Amino acid sequence: MNITPLGFLLISLTLYLAGAMASLLLPRREQLAIQASGVAGVLGGAAGLLAAWPTLLGGATQLFSADGPFPFAHFVVRLDPLAALMVFVISLLVLVCSLYSLAYVREYAGRGAWAMGIFTNIFVASMVALVVIDNAFYFLIFFEMMSLASYFLVIFDQDEEAVSAGFLYFLIAHAGSVLIMAAFFILYARSGSLDFESFRALHLTGPWASAVFLLAFFGFGAKAGMVPLHSWLPRAHPAAPSHASALMSGVMVKIGVFGIIKVGIDLLGATSSWWGMLVLAIGAVSAVLGVLYALAEKDLKRLLAYSTVENVGIILMGVGAGMIGIASHTPLLAAVGLLAGFYHLLNHAVFKGLLFLGAGSILYRTHTKDMDLLGGLATRMPWTAGAFLVGAMAICALPPLNGFVSEWFTYQALFSMGSASDLAVRLAGPVGMVMLAITGALAAACFVKAYGLSFSGLPRSAHADHAQEAPLPMVLAMLLLALAIVAFGVGAPLVTPVMAGVAASLVQGAVPAVAQGGSVFPGSAVQAVLSTPLLALLLLAVPVVPLLLVAGLKGVRLARRHAGDAWACGYAQEQAMTASSRGFVAQPLEAMFAPLYRLRELLDLVGPSKRGLQWSIDATARLEPVWDAKVVSRVVDLVQWLGGKVQWLQSGDFRIYCLYVVFTLVVLLLVVV
Repeated sequence: MNITPLGFLLISLTLYLAGAMASLLLPRREQLAIQASGVAGVLGGAAGLLAAWPTLLGGATQLFSADGPFPFAHFVVRLDPLAALMVFVISLLVLVCSLYSLAYVREYAGRGAWAMGIFTNIFVASMVALVVIDNAFYFLIFFEMMSLASYFLVIFDQDEEAVSAGFLYFLIAHAGSVLIMAAFFILYARSGSLDFESFRALHLTGPWASAVFLLAFFGFGAKAGMVPLHSWLPRAHPAAPSHASALMSGVMVKIGVFGIIKVGIDLLGATSSWWGMLVLAIGAVSAVLGVLYALAEKDLKRLLAYSTVENVGIILMGVGAGMIGIASHTPLLAAVGLLAGFYHLLNHAVFKGLLFLGAGSILYRTHTKDMDLLGGLATRMPWTAGAFLVGAMAICALPPLNGFVSEWFTYQALFSMGSASDLAVRLAGPVGMVMLAITGALAAACFVKAYGLSFSGLPRSAHADHAQEAPLPMVLAMLLLALAIVAFGVGAPLVTPVMAGVAASLVQGAVPAVAQGGSVFPGSAVQAVLSTPLLALLLLAVPVVPLLLVAGLKGVRLARRHAGDAWACGYAQEQAMTASSRGFVAQPLEAMFAPLYRLRELLDLVGPSKRGLQWSIDATARLEPVWDAKVVSRVVDLVQWLGGKVQWLQSGDFRIYCLYVVFTLVVLLLVVV
């Protein structure tokens, strides 16, 4: 039986909904609910990969349309290369996280694990449906479903921090939804339809187009977690269960990026260069501030959440460069910029998903996210340590892993901006490269700290000392993502043409040549060439060759000569000498970049939102007695007075009541006549 991509897409959505329904029906058998939800996620993810793969490789758009319940609610499904990329990314991470959940969610048994299965599957199904729907009415419905389902995952633990984080997330998410609704309303008012195809045919330009873009950019930017709309992200993502954190940080924030691309490029055509400059500028600021704030954290999951702000910034830098290329009619710049953004979107989903799952494994065994209470886990959790190390190397853009390739293409896009005719664009390219370089250096320091404090040295708590390796499903999930990181890096000559095809579908031009043999290049081999397979072989040879020389020339190796405590300048080793999260790197950087750290407090909406909520409560408390005394009590007194006056009508005589009925009928008859 030949199943079409849309058929696999329907199977995927059906499996997610079946997983949610099974969890709903099994509240008293939580272990079975956990298994049903996890298996449905694994199978749904596999079906989603099968749905996306043909469109990613072939580039053919799959369409389905049907009449909706209302004239404006025309049900249209569009699986184009951009939507296929999003479905692929979502499905890949869902498959792995669902496998991980088979063991991880057991920790929540007795605390509503069955409900977690409901919200997780609805969350995933709404994301998949959102990226393929081609009508604004259904898009907003699925967007709201995604936000609400993820909100319930954020507050799942029901402690004070989780509820507070969920409240902030709820406010910012729905403020963004209002902006998105306003953007779609303008397009609807100008086109007379809510179908995205009518928005594309509108070719909106001038102030109205800029208004729509700005509304959509900041509306979707709130979901993406870009600066200055990021304050919810480092609080909400750590509060959610770790496999949900991986989905939120790995794919949900990409829905925000997808929305910016959908409106700015697909629907509006990226007609103004300053749109791309704005995206590039905010992306660069988000990248630097995100990693700078991550460095100051000692909570491992908050560190990873701030790092998501950084990587969303890097993605936006590539998207911004692509939008500048489209507006300036420079197809190669447009294609390379979007290629870089799409490649990093895929890569970040994989390595950030792995890092969150690694943090979840640490939390599962040690019951803490505080890096100052960890240490020594490399010998106790070797598989987790190895997988986390691969993810940390990838996020630091070390070759030949996937993060290196996408950041290399981002550099090439920024470098290509130097040949533009517009002076502002020529200046923006080098500035962007400097900020990306700063981001890379700080990211390396950040993840040396994260890995070193968590896995190296001696245990700094009893929980860390007694930690054991995570269960098999969790280890397998992490190893699958680690393998994907290596594959998407070393296999860049195979992955890059696929990303170029997605970029070309938006630029509406020919797919540029970006790979040949084992090498990749930014549209022109004269500018730069990168061979990740060759890099991998050279890097493997670096440690292997010395080892072979030693083994061949040395003969019998001497026994290890050192034992005991680490060298402490002649003094006895003490626990106080152990590096801490604050003293490792963060303290000098906090002093150096003190104004930027103060900016984080100014941009944090937690304080103003709490004060606003308290003001509303106090105002209500003051207003309620006045309302009761001046309005409600007066109305009650009037009703009681009228009741006393008409009480004589209730004589208790049944014949009088019949007379009332006859009299009323006569009056009604006279009125009708």
